[in-house]
Amino acid sequence: MSVRYALLALLSEGSKYGMQLREEFEAATGDVWPLNVGQVYTTLQRLERDGLIESEDDDEDERQKGYRITAQGATDLAEWLHTPPATAAPPRDELVTKILVALRVPGVDVHEVIQAHRRQVVELMQQWTRFKADDAEMDLPFALVVDAELTRLGAIVRWLGFADKQVTRAAKAPVQSTTPKLRRRMVVRS
Repeated sequence: MSVRYALLALLSEGSKYGMQLREEFEAATGDVWPLNVGQVYTTLQRLERDGLIESEDDDEDERQKGYRITAQGATDLAEWLHTPPATAAPPRDELVTKILVALRVPGVDVHEVIQAHRRQVVELMQQWTRFKADDAEMDLPFALVVDAELTRLGAIVRWLGFADKQVTRAAKAPVQSTTPKLRRRMVVRS
């Protein structure tokens, strides 16, 4: 989540103060991403320096300053909203790294590592599912966060299943390295 663009989005609704932006940011993100007030003011200073917002007065006390988005800020926000996220391949994911490293550690049963992570992820999915079931009248931002998290966790469980099958298949196959070939195929061309 880019705090920079979230603040620009909130300012696109109209002029706001720093503390107001913090509260609205947290509400807009389903109250699951707390925002440090220092981060708000640091981000506001950078946005102002970059000409994307402007303060409404010259009050020295930042807590009393109102901010509004500039035309350049609105343009940057619109571009960001329509730009797909970076999808460099392969992603540097801690879970993927753990499984890859576990393959190299003598005496480690990679299937056990995979199963341990699968159990943890399924437990998280159950918690998020309970949030959804317990709050039938949840607000839209939180509902979207819950659905996004359930989708992300479901994808992790599926990947762990694929990884487990690959490890089993590799254990039965003769030893051969396909790493260089794999790397060549995964190069992202711009």
